[in-house]
Amino acid sequence: MKKLYFGSDYQEGMREEILARLQETNRIPVSGYGTDDFCASAIAKIKTACKAEDAEVYFLSGGTQTNETVISSLLHDYEGVVAADTGHVSLHEAGAIEHGGHKVLTVKGIDGKLPAEGLREYLELFYADANHDHMVQPGMVYISQPTEYGTLYSLGELRALREVCDTYHLPLYVDGARLAYALASSANDVTLPLLTELADLFYIGGTKCGAMIGEALVIRNKTLLPHFFTSIKQHGALLAKGRLLGISFVTLFTDGLYEACGAHALQEAEKIKNALKENGWKFYLETPTNQIFTVVENETLKQLEEHVVYSFWEPYDETHTVIRFATSWATDPEDTEQLIRLIQEYRPE
Repeated sequence: MKKLYFGSDYQEGMREEILARLQETNRIPVSGYGTDDFCASAIAKIKTACKAEDAEVYFLSGGTQTNETVISSLLHDYEGVVAADTGHVSLHEAGAIEHGGHKVLTVKGIDGKLPAEGLREYLELFYADANHDHMVQPGMVYISQPTEYGTLYSLGELRALREVCDTYHLPLYVDGARLAYALASSANDVTLPLLTELADLFYIGGTKCGAMIGEALVIRNKTLLPHFFTSIKQHGALLAKGRLLGISFVTLFTDGLYEACGAHALQEAEKIKNALKENGWKFYLETPTNQIFTVVENETLKQLEEHVVYSFWEPYDETHTVIRFATSWATDPEDTEQLIRLIQEYRPE
């Protein structure tokens, strides 16, 4: 039996449509740094999809680079970014935000989400503190859609966060590294136009959603980040061969390919979730996207890892571990069926 790869959603290269288009255009000389016609066409398609012709769109090389560049460029040197304690910038970016000189100010998350009331309470307590001028000032709010735990913000939850941000004059930034899997979920009620309306800026994930590399940052307010092109360059997130990102995104935003990438991953994830339920596996939490978190007995895990690549998440107790299976745009249905057979074989007693 071959090794099954369910560790993440960026284990394969790219959608074949992108690979073919890169091959077709390989010898066409174009200008660099995202100033080419491919990037211009991709930007036009993204603006149309977001129903935001006045927005700005920039292509950056990866998710961590995008988060660090945006946050560093947006904040004053005495400000920090407010995020859930389980947020990606809080946990899994190796302190990239702090390395850039800004503190991540954490609020207790609920199922991976930053709750609007928790954010409001944090800000109220901060400004009620007579010493707040001696403290790192909250300068923006960060969330991701989906969250680090595969959960989704509903339209109502996003509007509640938007209201708190407006009250305290804080920009709302949404990390969309896995946005295709949010948009494809039957539990989702936040469309791209609505996300554009509610967030000050957000990015459309490419790396984890069918592209070889790259993310597309959408900025609703053009005055929010002046000279941002220069900031991208300064932070090492600007590709000289920007065509690679332009071709990727113009392809993803043609004929519904971006949505199809998400839909395929969720179709395969649903099969795995159903198998886990039917065979008595314990969920750490149930999610409506492509990330599946389950609690596994450690002895079973030793056997399972001989056959499957998964993501370690966290210890559950002395004898159990939380792991994550992730499907993607490239998940082979036959691999899903083999994983289901293992789920049946190692079902809890």
